[in-house]
Amino acid sequence: MPLAVLSLAWRNLWRQRRRSVTGLSAVALVVCLSLLYYGIGGAAVNSMYRNLTESAGQIQIHVQNYRDVRDFSDGLIRDAAPVEATVRQLVGAGAVPGTVIGVLDVPGLLIHGERSRAVVLSGRDWPPALQDAYLRNNPLEGSFVRPDDATGMVLGRGLATALGVAIGDEVVLYAPGTEGFGAGAFTVTGLVDVLDPSLAARTALASLAAAQALAAPDALSRIEVHYPGVLRMEDDVSSTALAQQLQATLPDLTTETWRELSPVLVRILDSLRPVMAVVSVLFFVLAGLLVVNSIYLGMVERIHEFGVLMSLGASGRRVMGLITLESVLLCAAGAAAGLAVGLPLVALMGRGFTIPGLEQYYASFGMDPMFYASIHPGEIAFAVLFALGTGVLAALWPASIASRLEPVEAMRFIA
Repeated sequence: MPLAVLSLAWRNLWRQRRRSVTGLSAVALVVCLSLLYYGIGGAAVNSMYRNLTESAGQIQIHVQNYRDVRDFSDGLIRDAAPVEATVRQLVGAGAVPGTVIGVLDVPGLLIHGERSRAVVLSGRDWPPALQDAYLRNNPLEGSFVRPDDATGMVLGRGLATALGVAIGDEVVLYAPGTEGFGAGAFTVTGLVDVLDPSLAARTALASLAAAQALAAPDALSRIEVHYPGVLRMEDDVSSTALAQQLQATLPDLTTETWRELSPVLVRILDSLRPVMAVVSVLFFVLAGLLVVNSIYLGMVERIHEFGVLMSLGASGRRVMGLITLESVLLCAAGAAAGLAVGLPLVALMGRGFTIPGLEQYYASFGMDPMFYASIHPGEIAFAVLFALGTGVLAALWPASIASRLEPVEAMRFIA
């Protein structure tokens, strides 16, 4: 396309500066809002991803067919130390630092005085990064689980209230059908305010050593691989390849990624971005109406000029192309302005932000109160291309009218 045509189209846009600025601003606002919308949607996705992986890990290793196991003993990874060492070796060889922890879940009856509650004691040794992440969202009173404490237990405040216990009280966990002592006395060292209401009345935590002594010496229910530094779902590039490597190395066990562990959540996450794209289209429709108004009025004011051009040999197609080019340039300038404002805002929000006063609300949906915005390159391209497409569609009607003008009648027209 000749540079002179581009220059002419650009100058024509600014003959009515106020109207062009209005149309450009509308496109810029829509592009900026779309980027923020995608970024906030990405923050929600990342929050749900982190909530799942901080508690369950990016990868879990179980016995085969563990979901169908009904007997406690059949779900145990026997002689777990060599298996855990193999997992640590493979994780340590990866490019992304990971943390490997063993977990033993013990079903039992927690008793204090005349009160009792069915619980599943979670025995694990909490690395500092995972402990900090857990306590960031679940405030603690007292002291947390220590790896060397064989008799300490941390309870959810709801469970403690149901049993009528406080910090320092003694409780007894009775675990029939297990392979250890089967029963043990524990001292409550801490109470945790679990934000998730569904877990508040059944959270019981102890060290891995305590759980193994109680129920299954040298055994684990599962091995978890965590990547504490991965805050965004799109940054999780190691778990799938590592899971395949672990499955090949440990064929007698089952290795699953977080996607296989929670397929319902994965379907929800995968459906969010298409829904956001549909909603953003509505934004562009509204902006397109303002662009149509700007281009149409500009066309009406220049009917006389178009008549002169067509009388000098310009075809209707050329006139139509000129008007379309003006519309596309207007939308391209608006898209550039929207990117210049929207991308830095998304980058700033990507460092983390919270919405004060809504922590309990988000926790009820299993979401971390701290959000990290993120946006895919495809979403940026979608916003820009749709802005340009809006320019083309907005120009079709006025350009079509201009292309069908009769030169003689057009030259008589006075706006």
